[in-house]
Amino acid sequence: MRTEFILTFCFFIADILSFSQSIVNSPHNLSASGTGEIKSLEEKEICIFCHTPHTSNPERPLWNRSVPGTNYMLYKSSTIKAIPGQPDGASVLCLSCHDGIIAPGNVLNRKYEIDFGSGAETFKYGKYNLTTDLSDDHMISFFYGSALAYADGELKHPENLLPPVTLEEGKMQCTSCHDPHKNTNKNFLVKTNKYSALCLSCHDKKYWLRSAHENSEARWNGAGISPWIGTAYETVSENACENCHKPHSAGGHEHLMKYEAEERNCLNCHNGNVASKNIEAQINKPYSHNVYSYFKVHNAAEDALVFDMHAECEDCHNPHASYNAEANAPFVKGYNEGVKGIDQNGNRLETVQYEYEICYRCHADSPVKPVSSINRQIEQNNVRLEFAPVNPSFHPVVAPGVNPDVPDLAAPYSVSSIIYCTDCHASNGEDSPAGPHGSIYPGILKYNYTTGDNVTESYYAYELCYKCHDRSVLINGNSNSFQTKIHKKHIVKEHTPCSVCHDSHGISITQGNSVNNSNLINFDRNVVSPVNGIIRFEDTGLFSGSCYLSCHGKIHNPKFYN
Repeated sequence: MRTEFILTFCFFIADILSFSQSIVNSPHNLSASGTGEIKSLEEKEICIFCHTPHTSNPERPLWNRSVPGTNYMLYKSSTIKAIPGQPDGASVLCLSCHDGIIAPGNVLNRKYEIDFGSGAETFKYGKYNLTTDLSDDHMISFFYGSALAYADGELKHPENLLPPVTLEEGKMQCTSCHDPHKNTNKNFLVKTNKYSALCLSCHDKKYWLRSAHENSEARWNGAGISPWIGTAYETVSENACENCHKPHSAGGHEHLMKYEAEERNCLNCHNGNVASKNIEAQINKPYSHNVYSYFKVHNAAEDALVFDMHAECEDCHNPHASYNAEANAPFVKGYNEGVKGIDQNGNRLETVQYEYEICYRCHADSPVKPVSSINRQIEQNNVRLEFAPVNPSFHPVVAPGVNPDVPDLAAPYSVSSIIYCTDCHASNGEDSPAGPHGSIYPGILKYNYTTGDNVTESYYAYELCYKCHDRSVLINGNSNSFQTKIHKKHIVKEHTPCSVCHDSHGISITQGNSVNNSNLINFDRNVVSPVNGIIRFEDTGLFSGSCYLSCHGKIHNPKFYN
């Protein structure tokens, strides 16, 4: 009775001096006087659920519970640099309640278990039970030393960790983030995690300080489901890391993602309800980088060259780096900063400099790269080879084109211009977000580009081409102009699509030459057929050439153009 009186009196005084920081008014007050959803039915003592002045085990900190003799399933990741071990120190003491094995009322200095009634079941099956599977929880009980910080590259040196974040004998433990006696910051955090202040006490992510997830003041518009259920904050910047990550009971165990399906961690905000652009709507279009088609194929530690075909948001966007910044082709924009790629020489890059290097991950040397939908005279599916500046002809994605005379180019384009892959491959619709998320047109094209044969010419039929090549010049210009005559004859009169003669990417120097494959000439074999076994274009000089082939039943053997 005397002990009970002293404890009660001490907590009464503590309440008066610091009401908000007393355990009495926190969920860790499991006594009958507790205000939380889990509490005992009759027990009046408060500290007894963790501490006892006698018969404690271990002796420090006078522990009043059996220490679990459990083997836990540990967190693991392909990018982890720490050496995980079974929980010890303060962490294993926390788990004597939070692994769900030992009932909260089972303490050493009571002969009988303290009765919690239905509260015990609530604890065992509720959110407070981490279970023995800790693979979905932040790592604990590992040495956090200078070697780890150096190997990881994105952790602060342990000497730079400042209180209240502390290590226990050099190890990260539950108590590094949680103070079980103070609930000032909710969830017993040692400091607020608003703007991810607690996370950033240890984590020092590259690019983070200028990223959108660090700085955006965007708010949920109230439509659908809140992307921040369970958090106390209302903006992207306030939630910061917790926009995507969940330190306990994470849906996606590796990297502690909120959801197991990678795209859900992005699309719960990028569905028009937080971010201004609705990426989810684009991905649901008929032609898209369909992130829903792949599950647990992407790996943060994967090679820059894709060997297992997949398309996840993080293949093109680094969520710790991405920010709103434009650039001039071919340089990478802020939205795609900090991602892996392949350079024009085929070398692997940890961080791209040019946008096309991201596309090359899948569309160049990858053994599982997509193939062309058009049966070309010269087949080539490696776009790195198609765009090479040494080629006889190519669209100017890597460097300006080789043709100095292109009179039909529309402003602001000129023969010295360089364009992005995403100038052609992007979401359709004038107000759509940049990038090849999804389109109503095949090939994830930004505008319509009709292929095949026997197509009635219109602006819409070849809108993709006409965005750069002036239609009024190309088919309605000077009747004596070679450009106008040859294109009007084929496109308007013969109903022959642009794609029948022109390969929009380019022709590799390893397969073609400047005589036969200038001006992106690479015939569609489904429309054009050989004559006497020959199918060929010959460039005979400026605005002149000849064709050896059969097209629409007409024999060109050869047909001269001048």
